[in-house]
Amino acid sequence: MTTNKNQRLAALRDLLVAQELEALLVASPENRRYLSGFTAREEIFTETCGWLLLTLREAFLLTDFRYQEWAAQEAAGFEVKVYKESMGAALAELLAACRIRRVGFESAYISYGSYQRVVEAVARSGWQTEWLPQEGLVEGLREIKTPEEVAAIRQALRLTEKVFAEVAGMLTPGLTERQVAWEIERRLKEQGSEGLAFPPIVAAGPNSARPHHQPTEYALSAGEPVIIDMGARREGYCADLTRTVILGDPTLRFKEIYRLVRQAQAQAEAVIKAGMSSLEADAVARDIISRAGYGEAFGHSLGHGVGLAVHEAPSLSPFKERATVLKAGSVVTVEPGVYLPGWGGVRLEDMVILHPDRAEVLTTLGFYED
Repeated sequence: MTTNKNQRLAALRDLLVAQELEALLVASPENRRYLSGFTAREEIFTETCGWLLLTLREAFLLTDFRYQEWAAQEAAGFEVKVYKESMGAALAELLAACRIRRVGFESAYISYGSYQRVVEAVARSGWQTEWLPQEGLVEGLREIKTPEEVAAIRQALRLTEKVFAEVAGMLTPGLTERQVAWEIERRLKEQGSEGLAFPPIVAAGPNSARPHHQPTEYALSAGEPVIIDMGARREGYCADLTRTVILGDPTLRFKEIYRLVRQAQAQAEAVIKAGMSSLEADAVARDIISRAGYGEAFGHSLGHGVGLAVHEAPSLSPFKERATVLKAGSVVTVEPGVYLPGWGGVRLEDMVILHPDRAEVLTTLGFYED
């Protein structure tokens, strides 16, 4: 792990030089863990377990009393600075001591209020600093997974598949979405998940037309689709799995939509590979669904990266502003769906790792046709 950390820091410092930055302020929990090994996670957006200040030579972790022992045990190679007054005051002292003038900061993760307080604290200290917003520096490094990261993802996915199979086998009419979601959460944690990759989605009947539905007291009924989207977390890494099931005999409409979504998914998995444009990858599945007359019913991206965060780079999106070239070593989801208001929906989601010549499907759980 120490070797990986050193390599990550060296790669990031190369990016700082390329961006003409003297330091980077890291606030994202996933980026903080990726670079330092510090595993604490925020539960409240307005509070932080700590920020990293990475210069071309030094590495600091700024935190408060609550996390000082935790940080000291996990963030090997980082100098832990425990602040008492404020993050801004501690940061001002470090910037002046290290003679840092040009500081990049993670604009997607630092709130405007936090930014103002830090900038004002540094200004009051008399040290003049140029603040430069940055996006995607660490996230770009995180796209390419090491064998150790892939192994952790596989562990999380195996546990997710096991619990899905258990819960799917106990589904009966009358159970509510919330009851099923609780069974998923309970079983994942009891069987070794380090918390959840995300709160489980259980969407039954017409609720399954809502891609990110939150479980309610709606009761499962025979003949209605049920979307279950769930993920375990192991060694910090996430799994993401979706299957759609139906209780009792499937209707002709369910069979039609299910087979269409599965066809789109299978074709995408057969052709996606590293070096391909994310737009092209998305279009493989989207074109199949559109030709069948359901293009407007597939309104989200084909997939997304998965790692320390359940949604991370790259995005397999149809939108040009999110376009990227897919990288070898990326772990992404392939999850086409069709959602019909008033009836419900079908989504099928696998995880794959991209190679130069193919996508290796990591998910082993079967499908309705099997």
